[in-house]
Amino acid sequence: MTAAVSVGEEPDPPRAARGSRTARALQTGRRELSPAKRWALRLTSVVVLLGAWQIYGRTRPILLSTPSAVFTAGVDMIRDGTLPHALATSLAELGIGYSTGAVAGVLLGLAAGRSQIVEALLDLPVNALYATPMVALIPVFVLWFGFGLTAKAIVVFFFVVFTVFISTVRGVHEVDPELIEVARSFCSSERRMWMDVILPSCLPYVVTGLRLAIGRALIGVIVAEFYTALAGLGYLITTSASNFQTARTWVPIVVIALIGIILTAVLEWAERRLARWRKTT
Repeated sequence: MTAAVSVGEEPDPPRAARGSRTARALQTGRRELSPAKRWALRLTSVVVLLGAWQIYGRTRPILLSTPSAVFTAGVDMIRDGTLPHALATSLAELGIGYSTGAVAGVLLGLAAGRSQIVEALLDLPVNALYATPMVALIPVFVLWFGFGLTAKAIVVFFFVVFTVFISTVRGVHEVDPELIEVARSFCSSERRMWMDVILPSCLPYVVTGLRLAIGRALIGVIVAEFYTALAGLGYLITTSASNFQTARTWVPIVVIALIGIILTAVLEWAERRLARWRKTT
């Protein structure tokens, strides 16, 4: 027989957690996994992938290499300073380009989402630049800004800003108009409406745009370094591949993948911290 919970008594935390997971499962129509099972499945997929790579890579050592050889090559590149120097260069380009592109995309997206005048002014230029392959503009940026950090950061900026902008505009458009009407009926100021209604409602769209922009930013970094071929992880890929050093070629590729995983996890953590209200809805 189960014990009854009196009125005003706090529910048992494990029971409350199980109840919230059950509610989410009913809402989404799929089975909710516990954190332990989720991480077990994630690690299992990684182990299976590495095992298959190790087995098949032994038959194609020149073309594919193996995880053990890649690990050994990575240790050697760390010892001789090649990998840290290239990583620092690429992270500088990624940090400057991604941060400026994300800030510009969010601010412009919020302004365009709330103002039809701003949206009309930015509509054609954004659509034109977003449809233009950024790879085609890299030689122009190199011609204007040279082969240094500035040109590469600008390339990353353009890879990021439009994705964040479009996602943010969509998020502002998806704000429930009834919530805005209720806020206006209570004589809410524009600042309070932004803080209490618009920003919390469009936050999931903004975070989605930022997550999608991570992959595009990493692509921008590597492509820009392919064209300049002076420093960075992209430089290591081209030089190692041209010398048929397959294991050393895979090291910066694995590092890029790890950077993407880490940045995505940081954004997911930030979204959970900023949008705690979503857990109770």
